[in-house]
Amino acid sequence: MHGLVNKALQSFISDAFGGVVWHDVAQHSGITQLLGADGFEAMQSYDDALTESVIEAAVLLLRRPRDSLLEDLGTYLISHERMEPLRRLLRFGGVSFTDFLYSLDELQGRSHLAVPDLALPDLAISEAGADSFLLTCTGGPLGFGHVMVGILRALADDYGALVVLEHRGMQQADRADGTPGTAELIGIEVHDPAYHAGRRFDLATEAAQ
Repeated sequence: MHGLVNKALQSFISDAFGGVVWHDVAQHSGITQLLGADGFEAMQSYDDALTESVIEAAVLLLRRPRDSLLEDLGTYLISHERMEPLRRLLRFGGVSFTDFLYSLDELQGRSHLAVPDLALPDLAISEAGADSFLLTCTGGPLGFGHVMVGILRALADDYGALVVLEHRGMQQADRADGTPGTAELIGIEVHDPAYHAGRRFDLATEAAQ
């Protein structure tokens, strides 16, 4: 797992629940013994098992359901000021939340421009009716779909859209390169794309900076 992902997970636990909680999670998961007190480095890569051990330790010590914790992580990735670069990257997907949804197929390519060795799951958006969509996330780490639900919920609020999201479970599916994988399905219903004002974001201004 790329260090950016692990560092974001570390920051989430520390910012949302406190440094003491992160210390306990790091100790319980073995991160402190392996990596030292500072934890993960953003530009290194780590075994996926380390990421899983941190999530399992957080679920145990916080007594939170795994799915709920991962969804909160997704919300944090968009809403916390520390994660502003990720918010900007995603908001460049379009001027409305619906535009953003149609841009998800291109997210891998855009992320590779910023971080070439960052491996994201395959994302495919399809229409499921009027203002209704199905997002398929294939080949990601276990529970990535719940992280994506949190990201989508926070971005809908960021855009000012009224949206209903539903994690619809998993199914077997091939990745874009033809290799077998597991897909998580997310139902998205856009009830009002301009429900409230949302957070300020100017594409032209941001691009010029």
